[in-house]
Amino acid sequence: MSPFEHEHVPLRSAAALPADLDEAAHRCLVAGFDGVASVPDTLKELIDRGLGGVILFTRNIRDAHQVRHLTDELRAIRPDLLVAIDNEGGGIGHLVSAGAPEVPGSYALGVADDPNLTARCADALAGHLARLGITASYAPVADLQHRPDNPIVRTRSFGAGPALAARHLRAWITATEARGIASCAKHFPGHGGTVTDSHHGLAVDPRPYDELRVDLEPFRAAVAAGVPMLMSAHVVFPAFDPNRPATLSRRILGDLLRHDLGFDGVLVSDALEMKAIADAYGEAAGARIALAAGADQVIVAVADPDVTLACRDAVLDALRTGVLAPERVEEAAGRVRRLAERYATPPGEVADWDAGAGLAAARRAVRGRGVPPAVRGAHVVDLFPPPHPALNWGGEDLLTEVRAVDPTATGTAVTGECADPDALVEGIVRHCGAAPLVVATCDAGLHPWQLRLRDALLDRRPDAVRVDTGLPEGGALCSYGRGRVNLRAVAEVLAGV
Repeated sequence: MSPFEHEHVPLRSAAALPADLDEAAHRCLVAGFDGVASVPDTLKELIDRGLGGVILFTRNIRDAHQVRHLTDELRAIRPDLLVAIDNEGGGIGHLVSAGAPEVPGSYALGVADDPNLTARCADALAGHLARLGITASYAPVADLQHRPDNPIVRTRSFGAGPALAARHLRAWITATEARGIASCAKHFPGHGGTVTDSHHGLAVDPRPYDELRVDLEPFRAAVAAGVPMLMSAHVVFPAFDPNRPATLSRRILGDLLRHDLGFDGVLVSDALEMKAIADAYGEAAGARIALAAGADQVIVAVADPDVTLACRDAVLDALRTGVLAPERVEEAAGRVRRLAERYATPPGEVADWDAGAGLAAARRAVRGRGVPPAVRGAHVVDLFPPPHPALNWGGEDLLTEVRAVDPTATGTAVTGECADPDALVEGIVRHCGAAPLVVATCDAGLHPWQLRLRDALLDRRPDAVRVDTGLPEGGALCSYGRGRVNLRAVAEVLAGV
């Protein structure tokens, strides 16, 4: 039985509401679902009731033909349904098996600092979405990467400078808009000053108001560039609102975003099943509070239909009992309808994009010092964490990219703490012999097992070439990301290509 094929008895609130208000409430919901081949019955029912959008994940992706068939099937149920996906590029993406263009993540684009290149990369991503029938992209990231111990923003950000981020946001948003795809700047008012990943817990940014103001500048630039959507952060900012995370805060969503920044597009929440909301409030209460605070749509990305229906029913019940004002939901639904009028229908003809833009940008982003002209025939040790459960990636590794330009290379990939690190180090050194050794880490400061292995290898082979594939940590080379083109660009430098 499909997870959506279960008996569900609607609450009294569904029957008690006028049809137009019931439809408006459904417009305020974006739902995830399971499956690649067909639309589950319960999702069809939600779409019939007015569901505002669906969000696709790797679980919904097999290949490009299948994705286009799925998006066509969704729109056949209701043509004004928004079909969305997280599509930031770099090492984060869900469309690898559907032939997604290979572009570096935002930090590498910021290092290259060529807005034209950023626009060409964003154009490639948007063109690919248009061909797949996906017309809303929850990208780009407008957060500033402030803290070296921030666990979630990092290379997803264009950098730490507000002016730098602003110019690349403008380039990205303008290019995406030209393709007829809706972009979404996230995560308002910024997730880069935290030490907690809001997927795992409630994040807090304790900085005073004067320091937080700089984080608003990229969002101001996005609004000025005409971004049609913004996504809120599940982060508490005591200087703005000491009591609630931004997603649930009327002060932040209303006073700060709507009034101070003048944004009148669709404000969508980050996923409600993230622990910052689910553990502290519950997804259903989160949906109700977020809409009351000023959100226009709430995302329930998890494929569990019970969670989706509980969120929907909580909103309907709140409308029935007067806890949630009908005017607030009608206002939100109106914004969603206007968004759908502009972006629900995919373009009929999709022009080709610059397939080489991503590698060109990644090459310009590589930075390093003290690197030999070529390190051929090396043994490459690639240390990196497993993929984030909510931010899928294609499984790229540095050895594969090095071997593509230097078939004589050998290597070892390590994706987590091993039971006997001393034996691992001994085996690597013995296997490497007199060949050059390359030791690559990815955000080793967040993963002590990487530091231990790296330092043990450097003790044995102080001549080893260091590579950082996340943010720079004093290595000889830095790719500023783990997208395939990031790793290929580093591989070319190592091999002297």
